[in-house]
Amino acid sequence: MPAGTLARYISACVFLMGALSLIVPSGYSVGAALLLIASGCLLSRRIGFAPLGREDKWIIAVMCLYGATVGVLSLIELGPRGFDRPSRFLLAVPVLLLILRCPPRLSWLWSGLALGAIGSGSWALWQNLALGQGRADGFIYVIQFGNLSMLLGVLCLAGLGWAFSQQGKAFWLLLLLGGALLGMLGSLLSGSRGGWIGLPFIAFVLYRGYGQGLSFRIKSAAVCFALVLVTIMYVTPQTGVQQRVHMGITDVTQYIGGGDRDTSLGLRFQMWRGAGQLISERPLLGWGEDGYVQAMQSLGERGVISPAATLFDHAHNEFIDATAKRGMVGLLLLLALYFVPIRLFAQGVSHPNYRVRSLAVAGTLLPVAYIDFGLSQTFLAHNSGAMFYAFWLAVWWGTFSAYRRRFIEARTFSEP
Repeated sequence: MPAGTLARYISACVFLMGALSLIVPSGYSVGAALLLIASGCLLSRRIGFAPLGREDKWIIAVMCLYGATVGVLSLIELGPRGFDRPSRFLLAVPVLLLILRCPPRLSWLWSGLALGAIGSGSWALWQNLALGQGRADGFIYVIQFGNLSMLLGVLCLAGLGWAFSQQGKAFWLLLLLGGALLGMLGSLLSGSRGGWIGLPFIAFVLYRGYGQGLSFRIKSAAVCFALVLVTIMYVTPQTGVQQRVHMGITDVTQYIGGGDRDTSLGLRFQMWRGAGQLISERPLLGWGEDGYVQAMQSLGERGVISPAATLFDHAHNEFIDATAKRGMVGLLLLLALYFVPIRLFAQGVSHPNYRVRSLAVAGTLLPVAYIDFGLSQTFLAHNSGAMFYAFWLAVWWGTFSAYRRRFIEARTFSEP
């Protein structure tokens, strides 16, 4: 495949990763699968591999270590089906190598994300208003849909720096802001409360990337706009936000007061309590997938937790679940999967080139958002969660590293 054709193909695939992600069944897999197929071109002498820097190797090492270790442990216990989701991280490595060699055009990347976020919010509106669904869920589990819709929205905000540096910046700013609003609206209409908790941390990353260069007037206007928008969403009955907030408060009050403990949040508290007891008994290597389920059922039979809390095969918390099933080894692997990328991307959130900076901000937001989602849901236990993180990490890091290298080379060449 000629280099020019490959570049257009990769750009189109990355566009589809965003645009189709939540509006068609398994849409998040389409662009990723096409990129994986194209990664075979790296074996061609004409294309070849890009030279790897030390930080590229760190990202690849983390993805391989997590995918291989969790995959092998699950394979031993559960057979081939246990290797399914961890394998996504191994399959994303060739895609990362491909992106490093031939990064996508940024206009295709950001427009795909914006259209994907607009599509998810519009689909949620249709399900909520036209179909009468209480909670929009797209084509996947409602919590996954809501959190991934929010992720698309906040990633659109990361692209504002790139949009501002373009010639047609008015169009790009409106497109990305529309994506941000509708992506977050999709989350609100899903009623997935877990994703809302981390908004202050997401706002902090965005502020570190762009806020320090803005005037006090613009910052104040942005805060006021956000507060007005949140207020409107809260007081509008059709969004269901007020109802979900009140339900959460009621769940916590009943749990603390000794009332009904089998509510949505009450069951989570009991799962965390039971998993915590299991961790104390096997802290190093954990109980494994099947061992965890059996041990939780035993806790339910002994009355330690409600029998209803034993019906789930995970702890509804990424970190507690990883520790209970794979011990401290599993927890450290999960932390590395999130914090190594945060550390490496964060170096670019104040980069002088806004194309590079926008990619660094987006790359930082990806694991930050997943940490937030993981507080109330075992996000990587779902195919959508594993696919989204593995392949978008490959795209963000590959694109960021490639464009940063180009910037350094261009500046070096221009210096006398």
